[in-house]
Amino acid sequence: MRLQGKVSIITGAGRGIGHATALKFGREGAIVIVCDLDQPSIDQTVAAVRAVGADAQGFIVDVTNRSSIQSMIDAVMDRYSRVDVLVNNAGIVQDAQLLKMNEDQFDRVIDVNLKGTWNCAKAVAGIMVQQGSGVILNASSVVGIYGNFGQTNYAASKCGVIGMAKSWARELGRKGVRANAVCPGFVETSILSSIPEKVLNALRDRVPLGRLAKPEEIANTYAFLASDEASYINGAVIEVSGGATV
Repeated sequence: MRLQGKVSIITGAGRGIGHATALKFGREGAIVIVCDLDQPSIDQTVAAVRAVGADAQGFIVDVTNRSSIQSMIDAVMDRYSRVDVLVNNAGIVQDAQLLKMNEDQFDRVIDVNLKGTWNCAKAVAGIMVQQGSGVILNASSVVGIYGNFGQTNYAASKCGVIGMAKSWARELGRKGVRANAVCPGFVETSILSSIPEKVLNALRDRVPLGRLAKPEEIANTYAFLASDEASYINGAVIEVSGGATV
């Protein structure tokens, strides 16, 4: 098991890609720290990870609140004395065209997706440096590379976390800490539930593989990057899009 014993914090782990990532990490032997805002979702993910035989703990964490993050970190350190992996998966959308987007929509997405990623990385970076090892993985998106209609705020946040990962790769690499960004394309999660089937079919048509990604396919990428098999991958931006951007 490629993540045996690695203490792995996953934000936004209550559903979608985060849930799939928590389950994948558990199957790979990780100690999984499930973080989300919704207690029932946390409980479901923790139960699923434990069902595959892994150690899992759940915490209500608001990534926009540094004291909330620190309380979780303190509990993890008290129990396990280390943090090996951080998957900055928590994120939201508040879509609107530039001419219609209000300041609250912009600020909320930046607070969660961009500042929240910084908050979590800030909380674990010193621990990882002190122990001489660690992996930080930022959830970006193909939208963060190419932009998208109606997603000024989301594109800005996801471009920003790429810049963060590259900066941390430079700053922390010599201290044993790797940082990378993962850029999913269109993924079958609840975030697409409000999109009309006609639009979903158009999205599928844009993908050379002819389908949307499964959350597990993104989780597999995170698991590889978190493992020692990816020990020389640092500062990378990995697209997992089925070729949608080709």
